[in-house]
Amino acid sequence: MKGWLSRFLKPKPDRFIELLIQQAEYTVEGMAALSSYVENPSTEHANEVTRIEKEADEVRRILIDELNRTFVTPIDREDVHALSRAIDDILDYAYTTVGEMEILKVKPNEYLRRMVSLLVDAANEIHMAVIRLSDHPGVAEDHAVRAKALENRVEWVYREAIAALFSMPKDVDHVVEMLKLRETYRHISNAADRGDEAANIISDIVVKIT
Repeated sequence: MKGWLSRFLKPKPDRFIELLIQQAEYTVEGMAALSSYVENPSTEHANEVTRIEKEADEVRRILIDELNRTFVTPIDREDVHALSRAIDDILDYAYTTVGEMEILKVKPNEYLRRMVSLLVDAANEIHMAVIRLSDHPGVAEDHAVRAKALENRVEWVYREAIAALFSMPKDVDHVVEMLKLRETYRHISNAADRGDEAANIISDIVVKIT
């Protein structure tokens, strides 16, 4: 019993950060795979997004298991859990974006490419923020601010894309295409929202540890 209690109370300062970094790395890879897909839609690129999302899910499962078995954490347990969930959600929306595009046979356009390109940059900023969180929280905050700025840019492109859709309908086929694209745009916008949430959580963590 004493040995079990000791393991439960023993802090694992590096383990949680390592797992969060792994999640963020998978998100960077997933956004890159999504970018490849919208540049050149193919089963190979779609499968790559799926593979990355599944592997990232496993890392999150491990993190949650570690969290449940550890009493002392380097940052608040709630913050670890919330940041892990937000990072995971970014990649989940990349996965569902590809799924929707495959099922609905949506062809990528310039709006999608622009939004995904910004998501790639935002994922990199989140990744760098998590890497710097322990030793250089001020730098982590800088990366979080940049990620939030990129989310704002995604939302501007999203609004442009929606406006263009409503000037598009000419017949029933055009209306159907409009609805398909709007659904796809929403997945991308949701991914950006989760990136913004991750950046906010990082900023909150920085305030608490400095």
